[in-house]
Amino acid sequence: MTPETSQLTAAGIDPFDESVYRAVLTRRTAAPAELTADLGCSAERVARALDRLRDHGLVGRLAGARRRYAAIEPGAAVEALVRARTNELERVRTAAGELSRLFAAARTGATDEDEVEITTGSEALGRWFVRLQQEAHEDVMTLDRPPYALTTSNPVEATALGRGVRYRAVYAPEALEWPGVLDDIRELVRHGEQARVLPGLGIKLAIADRKLALMPLSLDLDDVRAAVIRPSTLLDALTGYWEMCWKQAVPLNAPAEDPLGEEDRLVLTLLVSGLKDEAIARQLGWSVRTMRRRISRLHELLGAANRFQAGVIAARRGWL
Repeated sequence: MTPETSQLTAAGIDPFDESVYRAVLTRRTAAPAELTADLGCSAERVARALDRLRDHGLVGRLAGARRRYAAIEPGAAVEALVRARTNELERVRTAAGELSRLFAAARTGATDEDEVEITTGSEALGRWFVRLQQEAHEDVMTLDRPPYALTTSNPVEATALGRGVRYRAVYAPEALEWPGVLDDIRELVRHGEQARVLPGLGIKLAIADRKLALMPLSLDLDDVRAAVIRPSTLLDALTGYWEMCWKQAVPLNAPAEDPLGEEDRLVLTLLVSGLKDEAIARQLGWSVRTMRRRISRLHELLGAANRFQAGVIAARRGWL
């Protein structure tokens, strides 16, 4: 049978098998050996074709020791075959839809329904941090610590502060030792950022309007993977963790009516944040001797014997 005369190929029937089916139809029943002369092939090949036709529901094997087959009425048999193939094609169509959604997700990074999206690379992390701030309407809450993916400065924040977005940032003491970071923080505080310091921060985190969070999954930012987290119990838990850190952190600014100057308040804050004398002196551009002399004066002013007492007393007085 030539491809032109084969009519069941679209239903998944091999052209040779269709030839065997047509031969059985002309005889109503047949054994494999009886069809070899008509088809010009071996009985074994015909028998294999008959088994396949039986699997498709086009022939049935008759009872008895001898291998003999009968054709199933084509109207019902072929209709059932077409329905089965239609169902298979519908499953293919469904799979195609699912594959299309995967393809779209791969191109855009995620669908809007995803609660957690993973992004890779420091540049992607930086773009998401900018986007998070630009889309914020009410507030941005951060936990900040080194290292930094691209730069320590954040020019987007000053713009957001100008349009009324509230920024509250908790910094690790290590951030204040990073070159240029302390000056950047002091400038942002002048623009309205509320800044605090908390030793022991183990993660970096940014949350916008309590609806979107960005969190690097490691502190190795050379090939970083970060989670973009949308409304979910995970986002709620991270927001609660940020609130806990905020309550425990020490403010970097203090009420204007306290008797401490700006530099004295900063020294005291750095002290209770856990920075060593050498690190504080380096940040302020002082010698270690000058810095220790200023600390001694602060202890006298507060009536404190050590930095821990100084922090407790200053906090009680509302200076920190």
